[in-house]
Amino acid sequence: MEESEKKYLHVSNNADWMSQLAVELQTIPLSDLAIPGDHDSMSYCLDVNSRVLASEPLLLRALDRLAPCITRPCVVRWATTQAWPLSEQLNAGVRFFDLRIAQKAHRLDTLYFAHGVYTKVRVKEALSDMAAWLQLHPREVVVVVCSHFLGLEARDHGSLVALITALFAGQLCPYQAAPTLSSCWAMGWQVILSYDDEETVRQHQQLWPMIDYRYAQAADPVDVISYLEQQKAEGRPAGFFASGLNLTEDGAYVLCHPWQTMRTMTTRALAALLGWVEEQSPGPEAAGLNVICGDFVDLDRFASVVIGLNEKLLVKRRQVVGRGGGVGGGGGLRGLAP
Repeated sequence: MEESEKKYLHVSNNADWMSQLAVELQTIPLSDLAIPGDHDSMSYCLDVNSRVLASEPLLLRALDRLAPCITRPCVVRWATTQAWPLSEQLNAGVRFFDLRIAQKAHRLDTLYFAHGVYTKVRVKEALSDMAAWLQLHPREVVVVVCSHFLGLEARDHGSLVALITALFAGQLCPYQAAPTLSSCWAMGWQVILSYDDEETVRQHQQLWPMIDYRYAQAADPVDVISYLEQQKAEGRPAGFFASGLNLTEDGAYVLCHPWQTMRTMTTRALAALLGWVEEQSPGPEAAGLNVICGDFVDLDRFASVVIGLNEKLLVKRRQVVGRGGGVGGGGGLRGLAP
């Protein structure tokens, strides 16, 4: 097989895939790499005994008050978009995390995650697990997006940032134009922390502004792909951005599919969505992709397909070298089986 035709779609060990990248890919911006990400990282542990969130539609909250034993299991079935805890997602190769934070009461120990309902796992527990994993994998870099912040006030943001800086002391990459794997390794940076609160970001140089997440409000994978193609045609933004493969149901869809769940819906669409991913390329070009996010990252070979896209970027780099310019270096996506 010619080098330009190689595809590396299966990975023997995704847990350390960044450290296995060829030298040529270690010195380009991380925002030019293909990075596997997830949608609603913590929804694997939604609490069926939790009340429906105040941010949900009035009708749903009314139903929750009238018939919680029916409403809450239904919400959990459709709001659950992941099956694995963070450590397993990290082992699978996921490096972009979508953390939606909510406050049950105004104390640090009541910061949870939420999607329709609250999670069972608190923010401190989840971030501590991530910090412990990163200590064991010192050459892996994650992009963490903290958003939504339901019920948080200014002092809650202060407590949360203090927790983050304590857990990831020395590992937070300051906001800058274009970190690379090499620069992160040299400085000991392992966490790029995007925080969806402008005032808090202004006060802390180690926080990044919100990263653009593109997704279609659609239940049909054909519509999702059409939307993402339209976004590609308009050009990629500067820096990090995410393209979401996640499907979106509405009330009408749920009523018409009473025995489905978000997982069955995703499973049926996965072949079409991964087929589209395999045709994509990362890189700085207008049509280049960066983070690709999915629901149920445990299904099939999602992370391996996304990681494998970096082989296309490597081929381009080597073609430049072959014409007499650029950087050299050996190896491919080491550890990947063709």
